[in-house]
Amino acid sequence: MINNLELIKNQANWCLGCKSRPCSNACPMKTSIPEFIEKIKENKIEEAYNLLIENNIFSHVCSLVCPQENQCQGSCVRGIKSTPTQIGELEKFVNEWVVQNDIKPVVSQKQIKKNVKVAIVGGGPAGLACSYELVKNGVKSVVFEKEQVLGGILSYGIPDFRLDKKIIDRIINILKELGVEFRLGQELGKNISIKQLKEEYDYVFIGIGAELSSRYKLANERLDSIYDSDEFLRAYNFKNFIKNLGKVVVIGGGNVAMDSARSAVRMGAEKVSILYRRDRSHMPAREIELKETLNDGVEWVELTRVNNANVKDGKMVSVHCNKTQIIDGKAIDIEGEEFDYDADTVVFAIGLKPNQELLQSEGLELTEWGTILVDSNNQTSIENVYSGGDVTENKSVVCKALASGKKAAKSILNKIIEP
Repeated sequence: MINNLELIKNQANWCLGCKSRPCSNACPMKTSIPEFIEKIKENKIEEAYNLLIENNIFSHVCSLVCPQENQCQGSCVRGIKSTPTQIGELEKFVNEWVVQNDIKPVVSQKQIKKNVKVAIVGGGPAGLACSYELVKNGVKSVVFEKEQVLGGILSYGIPDFRLDKKIIDRIINILKELGVEFRLGQELGKNISIKQLKEEYDYVFIGIGAELSSRYKLANERLDSIYDSDEFLRAYNFKNFIKNLGKVVVIGGGNVAMDSARSAVRMGAEKVSILYRRDRSHMPAREIELKETLNDGVEWVELTRVNNANVKDGKMVSVHCNKTQIIDGKAIDIEGEEFDYDADTVVFAIGLKPNQELLQSEGLELTEWGTILVDSNNQTSIENVYSGGDVTENKSVVCKALASGKKAAKSILNKIIEP
């Protein structure tokens, strides 16, 4: 983190202010990158912040968890022959400066459009981004969240060593001050339904995320020491630490696998290893996340497929593995290359998927991948019902979930203003 203002201004001066704006075009939220950096050059940090927040209330979050190297920074013209402008660091500095100086955001808000209400199901990134875009434009929105905590994956899925929960609290408070209403303990398919919501609200947005963990069978008997990443990270984030983890094996190669492994370290595991069937060059995790994971003492074991658990006296003692090789991008087992790896606990971090049964019961049409089918405006197969985030896109990331929520809100606004 660059924390010296002069160093920050020097970094800002590295930006060429390209008129073609490749960095902004590569950003899912279409952040006004050259413009906010120009404000830094002029020493107008508060103005830079308001530029960022007007477009994206999750600007601070994005500066911390976005894969900038594959998006804005990855498209920086400077990066072709030299080092790209450190856009993520600049955005992070602006947001942290505002917090340190207790600066309140200035959000332009249009007059409330009476008799138009939107129900938003899901208080995660997509739903909250949708509510922000609507409330800025004077449309009343009510967010229904099944948990007792708002923020979705930002609150229970991303650990505090990567994302301070005070940042989420700040965002929620801004939304409340703007007029967004929140109703907790409201779950789709249990105490609310799309049909009921349509009777009271003009539009509905579904942003419940991918709720079900992907895993496979490791043993014939039931083992209490096998977790999916969702429950494992919830245990860490809500301070319900799992005791006596022993030797932990995390299966997967994405950012969630890294978070799970680092959380296991902090929960007191004896040893933590990540076993991944592909190699480092094929992993979906950010390189910086793997480096920080390794710095925490986690062992990285690539080209290794976990097949099953070895059990003794009702407890896992190891996992049986197969070495793999990459052929045409696929992990293929190498015949005869099998071995056992010590493990007392296993965490599956191989992805989440939508609850297809729930979605179909609500009358939503799904894609062949089990996600909600939406058109180019993010409208579902049900009139005036929109959707976004992980429930519409496999393996989405936070910034893309935010963008889909914002896009759906704009589609709703376009319908409202049409004669």
